[in-house]
Amino acid sequence: MKKIILSTLMLMLALTGFCQKYAYINSEYILSKLSEYKEAQAELDRVAVLWQKEIEAKFAAIDSMYKKYQVEAITMPDQIKKNREEAIIAQEKAAKDLQKKRFGQNGDLFKKREELVKPIQDRVISTINDYAKEKGYAFVFDTAGEMTIIYADPKWDINDVILQKLGVSASSDMDD
Repeated sequence: MKKIILSTLMLMLALTGFCQKYAYINSEYILSKLSEYKEAQAELDRVAVLWQKEIEAKFAAIDSMYKKYQVEAITMPDQIKKNREEAIIAQEKAAKDLQKKRFGQNGDLFKKREELVKPIQDRVISTINDYAKEKGYAFVFDTAGEMTIIYADPKWDINDVILQKLGVSASSDMDD
């Protein structure tokens, strides 16, 4: 009797799994249609270029210091030579530290991205979550990035619905 109840329970659980609904989105596609995302990306690019130029200028100045040092080193007393070498090394370290501060793992660019892009991504995720709950989806997969889906039936593609709920026309030509 226990085997029959257990078998019935297992069959019911298995059938429940087959009744679950799935959908997929492509977060890159959705974000590419949002004007505020494009503006945030443009701002990030602008800031990154400024910071990169700042760093390149520091390294160019160091290179100039080093070339001048090489020319003058022949006639310099040892103590002055040592002081100049230390100054060059200190400038190089400062430039590398700035580079790390701006572009490192938790650097200024990362923080700026969090400030500008994360609220947009959070809004998209919230919209997807609300829609998934409303429609009773068990899972919503993201086809962008690392996840590999070999086949996806277009009837489960909810990209355009999510864009509509975000107030964006999927057919709008904002891909430029």
